[in-house]
Amino acid sequence: MSPGAPEAPPSSWRKMPWTRVLFASLDFEATGLDFSRDTIISFGMVPVTEGRIDVGGAVYQLVDPVDVPLDIRAIPVHMLRPIDLAGAPSLEAAREALRAALGRRFLVTWFAEVEAAFLDKLFGGGRKSWLRRSVDVRRLVVALEGDDHGPLTLEACAQRYRVPVASPHHALDDALVTAQLFLVIATKLGERGMRSIKDLQGATVVRPPTLSRPRAPI
Repeated sequence: MSPGAPEAPPSSWRKMPWTRVLFASLDFEATGLDFSRDTIISFGMVPVTEGRIDVGGAVYQLVDPVDVPLDIRAIPVHMLRPIDLAGAPSLEAAREALRAALGRRFLVTWFAEVEAAFLDKLFGGGRKSWLRRSVDVRRLVVALEGDDHGPLTLEACAQRYRVPVASPHHALDDALVTAQLFLVIATKLGERGMRSIKDLQGATVVRPPTLSRPRAPI
């Protein structure tokens, strides 16, 4: 990872209860999803510190993509037009803001591969290194709900767990929804014995224990 990348959290934190460490719930909106060509056009970050969401520490920023055109298929999703981005802070300014916001924090994301790919473009280090730093809330939902999980969009999952959604596909609102959903799902998984960051990162389908009727004495 490049020297200018956000400082990584200590690796020893991965074995600690997730309620005792620092997270940053992160969401990007981009010109498209061709990672070789596209770039971010906005980001939202909401701190989660020792199991609490710090709304006052949230960061939202538009980013001018300069010479990277917007994929017309993406505009109806994030509702950001070229005119909205003209004169926005540069990609370098976004790097500086993210460097400060993500330092010593694990990442909470929805579909971590997307954020990891764009973080790799911004800071280097390889997607795998960013994934090792991430907790994917979408995977946690699958782990909790099992094979019969419901629809796996952020909005649908938020609705199932009564997390309010104000502005879908707005980077800051999506980061806030992801943070709230993380607290709900991680708490439920904790009741099944998954309490550390390492546990959550390795989450697979976890079924509650089956209580069997005791055999009658012979």
